[in-house]
Amino acid sequence: MATHAPERTGLSAPYTARREALATYFDSTAKQAWIDLTSDVKVSGIRATVRAGREQMRRTLVSWLPTDLRRTRLLDAGCGTGALALEAACLGADVTAVDVAGGLVEVAKSRATGFIGHGKVRWRAGDMLDPAHGEFAHVVAMDSLIHYSPDNLVDALEELSERTSGSIIFTYAPHTKLLGAMHSVGKVFPKSDRSPAIVPVAESDLHARLSRLDGWRIGRTERVSSGFYTSQALELVKHG
Repeated sequence: MATHAPERTGLSAPYTARREALATYFDSTAKQAWIDLTSDVKVSGIRATVRAGREQMRRTLVSWLPTDLRRTRLLDAGCGTGALALEAACLGADVTAVDVAGGLVEVAKSRATGFIGHGKVRWRAGDMLDPAHGEFAHVVAMDSLIHYSPDNLVDALEELSERTSGSIIFTYAPHTKLLGAMHSVGKVFPKSDRSPAIVPVAESDLHARLSRLDGWRIGRTERVSSGFYTSQALELVKHG
């Protein structure tokens, strides 16, 4: 089961509640589906489009990192079953890979057995915002902030920015008519019948909120759409 970090000053109750809901969901209801999705086993047509979209997004995020990450500390914030962490380690990174779902972290560890590369990976179950993880040159958060409100999303990025010296690369769910409608419809179902909702965010609203991160600027951005998968990558770069 997931190991949860102690509560810290600055974390809001909605963030904590959503984090706990995600841990429960991905360690129980969705665990096997997520294992299948991130492997090469045959999946449904819908899930195949999601798999393809996630693979394209992962390639995009890794391509935004320096090609030589030797002796460079990187946080994979929401590592899931570990594919991105291992790719970064292949570039030489010293990776801390953390996920709130302890069961998925165990899967990641097993998949990393026999890994040979210039870098290394430390697997952790818990809160990606825990300051005990240390300081990093780069942070990557692929599809791990998409379940949080815009306020909580930017709060999380602000916390991470205080311990990051180079770049923060993350994804969010862009507000489209389809995602907006799905989000609204999903709210009418009982909580027991639905997964934690993805929260669409308007690009202009997010950019305005990010302006409060002193010393950071918005860099590259790219949208990946593949069937039922739509996600927007965004890069934050430290000034100077």
